[in-house]
Amino acid sequence: MTVRTTRELLLDELRDIYHAEKQLVRALPKLAKAAKADKLRQAFEHHLDETKGQVERLDQVFEQLDARSSGKRCEAMEGLIEEAKEMMEEIKTPEVLDAALIVGAQKVEHYEIASYGSVCALAEALGQNDVKKLLEQTLNEEKAADQKLNKLAISEVNKSALAAAA
Repeated sequence: MTVRTTRELLLDELRDIYHAEKQLVRALPKLAKAAKADKLRQAFEHHLDETKGQVERLDQVFEQLDARSSGKRCEAMEGLIEEAKEMMEEIKTPEVLDAALIVGAQKVEHYEIASYGSVCALAEALGQNDVKKLLEQTLNEEKAADQKLNKLAISEVNKSALAAAA
């Protein structure tokens, strides 16, 4: 698709993040299953529920913009998920794998934070305040998920990984 206008740019970016979120709905159960630490598994399961809600919110955004909700292949998310799969295959120490899963999950969160921050700014520029509010809700969830993962890494998971690798 050739992008010529700010509205087309917004829709293009929304389609990219829509596909990214759909990929995450499929990937998060695998991350949860691979996690040894209960709190990490629970964090992935909780974020799966949030992600499903984010997909629904994106459907609302497309509806408000009177556009078809469809995905545009998100190669960035594909790459991040592929990295996580490789870690799950290569890292044999469960506690170290937990630390690696957090690293991978935070990469995903940072990509999503950047994406949602950008589409919020585009929606604001277009005067799409209701759309912006929906997107900001997701942006805030992504920031909270990142903070939760960071806290979990610092308070527990990284310490367990160090002890297991010693």
